Amino acid sequence: MYNFFTVRETTTLALLTTFITISGALKLPGLFPGTEFQLSAPIAVAICGIFGIKKYLIAGILSSILGLILGTQMIFSVIIAMIFRVVVAFFFYFMGDNKFFYIVSGPLGTLAARLCMSAIVGKAAIVLVMAALPGMIYTALSAGFIAVILKRIALATNLKTTGN
Repeated sequence: MYNFFTVRETTTLALLTTFITISGALKLPGLFPGTEFQLSAPIAVAICGIFGIKKYLIAGILSSILGLILGTQMIFSVIIAMIFRVVVAFFFYFMGDNKFFYIVSGPLGTLAARLCMSAIVGKAAIVLVMAALPGMIYTALSAGFIAVILKRIALATNLKTTGN
């Protein structure tokens, strides 16, 4: 039986958690207010594709807990992030690690999160989705490239990925 909590696996989880947490604080400005792009979205998609659903969800949950403890996230943002994560994990489960997964899972995760946000706050979904559109495009274009880099790092350091 595979022991998930070896020192190597625990360290990998800690690094992935830190990567998601720090990248969540990095935002690229958008053309209009509210359209800034959070770098954690394509990184999260790449982590799911390279390290698998289990590590991805555990690292994401730990990142959200860390954000709550540090005061950089609210419960509302954690709910939105979890919707994104579940949708990305869903697509990975059915599609596996391929180019189409990296292109569509992030934008569809964002779309699902924005639709849920619309239901929670009672605002028009189209406005929330339009504000997220630039970020959805960035995620679709960059997640695959980030995955290539993560895969090289994982192979160079003998980390377990979905392919080995």
